[in-house]
Amino acid sequence: MAVYVTKGELRGFASQFTLREQADLRKSYAARGLQGATFLSHSSKDDELVVGATRVPQNHGALVYTDKVDSEMPPYTTEETANLLKQRIQQTRKFVLLASDNSKESHWVPWELGIADGTKGLRNIALFPAVENLGEAWPAWEYMGLYRKIVWGDLEGYSKPVWMVLDESRNAATELSKWLTA
Repeated sequence: MAVYVTKGELRGFASQFTLREQADLRKSYAARGLQGATFLSHSSKDDELVVGATRVPQNHGALVYTDKVDSEMPPYTTEETANLLKQRIQQTRKFVLLASDNSKESHWVPWELGIADGTKGLRNIALFPAVENLGEAWPAWEYMGLYRKIVWGDLEGYSKPVWMVLDESRNAATELSKWLTA
């Protein structure tokens, strides 16, 4: 059975680092090139979850890009912000959306997903749903059912639960590190 990550678990992943270490981690992601990187889209209201959400793909071999650590990003949103985000999405290989109840309210998250959908195709996009409580269903909306989801659970061929990318429409999954490098 596959389960979604909880917001508390994401906070816990991040809390394993001091605030200084979290800042250093974010800077190290920014210093790496974007070729082959994974773009992590998120609502600004979910900033407290970003470090934890970054750690999961990073622990599976991904270089993770977030706009918060991009030194070229303007301090407030402008047309330049949109152009840079579009460029960064196109430069990265994979696109992961940290999906929460805040994502739906964001002006940027659906726009970024649309850019990724138009440039990357469905196979290179995954939602990373974050729920309040373990075992809770993630309330997908409208078009979100099109995309694969990063979940934790049992996967055929593995002796213990793993992070995987689940394609619910095909009832198939790929181990996260394999999806990130495909």
